[in-house]
Amino acid sequence: MARYSVADWLFRRLLGLVYLCAFGSLALQIVGLAGSQGIVPAGVSDWVLRSVCLAGAAMAIGLVAGFAPAVTLPALWLSYLWLSSVASEFLLFQWDALLLEAGLLAVFVAPLRIRDRLTEASEPPPVGLWLMRWLLFRLMAGSGAVKLASGDPTWHNFTALTFHYETQPIPNRVAFYAHHLPAALNRASTAATLVIELMVPFLMFGPPRLRRVAAAALAALQGLIALTGNFAFFNLLAVALCVFLVDDAAWAVVARPFRLHVTPRPPGAVPTRRMPRAIVIAVAVVTAPVSLLAFTSSLGLSMPGSPLVEPVARLIAPLRSVNSYGLFAVMTTTRPEIIVEGSADGERWMEYEFKYKPGDVRRAPPFVAPHQPRLDWQMWFAALGRFEENVWFQNFCLRLLQAAPDVLRLVERDPFRGRPPKYVRAVLYQFRFADQTTHKAEGLWWTRQRLGAYSPVLSLSGGGVR
Repeated sequence: MARYSVADWLFRRLLGLVYLCAFGSLALQIVGLAGSQGIVPAGVSDWVLRSVCLAGAAMAIGLVAGFAPAVTLPALWLSYLWLSSVASEFLLFQWDALLLEAGLLAVFVAPLRIRDRLTEASEPPPVGLWLMRWLLFRLMAGSGAVKLASGDPTWHNFTALTFHYETQPIPNRVAFYAHHLPAALNRASTAATLVIELMVPFLMFGPPRLRRVAAAALAALQGLIALTGNFAFFNLLAVALCVFLVDDAAWAVVARPFRLHVTPRPPGAVPTRRMPRAIVIAVAVVTAPVSLLAFTSSLGLSMPGSPLVEPVARLIAPLRSVNSYGLFAVMTTTRPEIIVEGSADGERWMEYEFKYKPGDVRRAPPFVAPHQPRLDWQMWFAALGRFEENVWFQNFCLRLLQAAPDVLRLVERDPFRGRPPKYVRAVLYQFRFADQTTHKAEGLWWTRQRLGAYSPVLSLSGGGVR
């Protein structure tokens, strides 16, 4: 019978790395986003926001080192849940929800010991193991199913990836070159993505050999996504879930060329103390039907017995730890981009340059993951909507007019060097990747065309914006 002791031990290390990326990334920007003079103030002191992020990063290092996982894991989950609540405008991404869900499940399969050593690794609770696999299944199969259920023509005619590399939130340099691959190759890649997301997840419920195939295919897909885009810690977290498909015998084969010895606790040894089985089963009884409801609802399907499950779903919704998933259900086919400008006299306008999102057409698309510049990401979403709909963006303009230092640290170049402008406005442009001839001849990565005003001209009046 296949055992998963190594996978259980390895997952906590990878989860610790994910938490470290998440908290470390937030520590660099949380005050500008949600501090007292931030874009959307959270109503708590800047010191508290920084402290929670730094404490989270420290606990994540402890989890990687194997220190008291039964204590560290719930503390990490609670800290990230709190940040997601007080700074919700900037922590609503699917990987934030995935981290909370995976982090909560990890609490109930963690060993109750001071040091979590590989030599003492033991089989995880069967119910906990299957909950982790069910989460991975929903993540991957859901991502594929919503693409078809949405009716989006680019997925149905296999042209989605002819647009994706150019229109994703923060492309990198590899995306530039992938965009210029032959259209037939990008269509084939689109079809392959759908096959992997829709069919491969079912292999994880088969025998160990098929599970290994599923793990390899799903991890390879995540690797390609990470290579061609900046999706924060999402890819690492998805790969971390894949390790629950790889049994101890396979890990021993993987470790052999590196002269590593994988020697978890033998089956006959004294079992490791874990959360009482009744608690793990109770968690499954609550979360399994709620997660199934979320999964079917995302596909527009009605689950039998849903009236009984919906009250439970509403009750646990504040925990943000049972979710539906499905990235890029509808592919954006154009790239509107907001350029923010300031002026001292209303005549001469100068651009604010953001750190990572497109702006300067000569600047190469960056590699930034696993860090997530959340302001730059939100600017991508704002460009798809209207100025009046995005209250946070209106607040951002107010902070620019006030020259709020913590907010200015979130941008790459402030044309006013810390002084407040008299006016601010936002202009909408259409961005496209430059063709390869133009790129080689002129050094351009992007071309852009002005579409019109995104916001009116704004200035301070009585402490507010008019």
